[in-house]
Formats: sequence, structure tokens, C-alpha cells
Amino acid sequence: MARLKAKRKSNNGKFFTPKVIVSGMILVIILICALFPTLLAPYDPNATDFEASFCKAFTPGHWLGTDRLGRDLLSRIICGAQTSLLNAFMIVGIEVLLGVPIGMLCGYFGGFFDDIIMRVWDIVCAIPSLLLAFVLVGALGTGTISGVIALGIVYTPLTAKLARSLTMTEKASVYVEAARSMGYSNKRILFRHILPNVATTMITQFTLDIGSAITAMASLSYLGLGTQAPDADWGTLLKDGMGLLNQNVICLTAPAFVILVTSVSINLLSDGIQAYIDPSQRKMPTFKEYRKKQAKMVAKQEKLQSVTAK
Repeated sequence: MARLKAKRKSNNGKFFTPKVIVSGMILVIILICALFPTLLAPYDPNATDFEASFCKAFTPGHWLGTDRLGRDLLSRIICGAQTSLLNAFMIVGIEVLLGVPIGMLCGYFGGFFDDIIMRVWDIVCAIPSLLLAFVLVGALGTGTISGVIALGIVYTPLTAKLARSLTMTEKASVYVEAARSMGYSNKRILFRHILPNVATTMITQFTLDIGSAITAMASLSYLGLGTQAPDADWGTLLKDGMGLLNQNVICLTAPAFVILVTSVSINLLSDGIQAYIDPSQRKMPTFKEYRKKQAKMVAKQEKLQSVTAK
């Protein structure tokens, strides 16, 4: 047992930890389903077969069963992955395109512009995110595009605040002062010097936002405000499954399980990225590991001294 423990390698400072590998494999499978749904889905997701309605799970030919119209649930989940992930990426894309430039400009220049924008963001952030999304969808009209735009606007203030705080920290750095002294323009300093240094931290947040966007869009679709029938995403499958809870419980539990697994996997991957990028998030080595490391360094120094002495 002691030998096994001694052989174990520390995960400190490593990206490919067990949780990252497992979550990454799950996300790769989901991404492949989203990229090639027509190749992987055994049936057309919208094809009806009333003779096969309400098939139970593990029925030959329908491994997750069917709904009231005889549509294959596995095919609808696989094809729904494309819609759900695409919507999530578009939501994060909107928040990046809007939030990052506004936040960086506010953090770099400050002043009256910064005060006005941040007060507006404070008001927006005071409203619950889903409630604000409902209001925006009500103004824009129900549908996938309206839901994506609404959630993208809802996520923008927090992204802008993050970009602003990171920019305010970086603009006090020595390299920014050096760039100013060399006569570089503010645009070049912002987007060629500061942006690469804050991008790594923001990537972690954007990865986490993808999981939140999947859940939020599924909530809108579940309430009938997002993706509309007959198109399938995981939220509409939840909505359909709730009405079939007494006839076929798998119609509700299967999409709920997929949403849960996807969100947890994205969160674990985001934690792994954060732990790898940010040294302060990494676990400190144990005292035994520290002593072994020190002993190896001392042995190397002694060996080097003996070689040089000869």
C-alpha cells in the first residue's frame, strides 16, 4: 500500500487530472452528437409512428422509448444536442462581443463613461436573470433567436464587470506604462497588450457560462418561450416529458439527466482550467512531497559540487 502511494504522482499544476479527463470525454461525446446528429440518430427526430407510441425504454429499435406520437426519444435527444449547444455558444458569443469591449473600455478610461455604464449594469444585475430574460423575450417575441438574444443581453453585464476589473488591474502594470512611454496608442495597448493577459481568466468564465446558458435556454424552452415545436432541444423535451410523466417516465428523466451531466461536466472542466491557469488555485504539495523535493535538490547540488571539485 505504501509503495502504491509512493508511486502516485501529484496532480499539482497538471491539466489532465482524472476529473478533467472524465468530463472532457463526456463533452467530446456530446459534441460529436451535436456535430453529426443525422449520422448518429437512428431515426428522424420528427418522424411519427402511432403504432409505436409510448414504447418503454430498452424496447428493441427504441432504446430510450418513444413519446405519444411514436417519435424516437434517443434520436430527439441526439438532435437536440445540436440545438442546445449551438444556442449556448451563440449566447456566450453575444456576451463576449458586447461585454468584453465595453468592460475593457470602462476599466481603461474610467471617468464619467465608466460611472454611467456601471450604474446601468448594477440596475440590470439587481433584476433576477431569468425574470429579465422573460421580459426581453416578451418584448422580442417567443422563439429560439429571441431567447438567445435575451440571454446574451442578460449575461453581458457580469462579463463587462469581469473585463473591467481585470483591465483596471492590468493597466497599473509596468508593461502598460512602458507601452505608453513608447508612444503606443490606447487601442494598441488595450487589444494587443492587456487583452492577451486577461483572456486566460475570462476563458474560464466563458466555459462556465456555456453550462449556465444550456440550463437557462432549456428553462425558456420548457416554459414555451424558447425553441418551438416541432424543433427539439433539451428544454422542449423536458416540457413534453412532463406531460407524459404517468405514461412514460423516461421521456422526462432522460433529457433531464443529459442536461445535468452536461452542466456538471462543463463545470468540472471549467474548474480544471481555472486550477491550471491560476497558480493560486492549485493545491499546495504535502509536507512529505515538499521534503522529498528538497532532498532531491540537495542531492543534485552535492553531486554537481563533487563533479566540479574533481
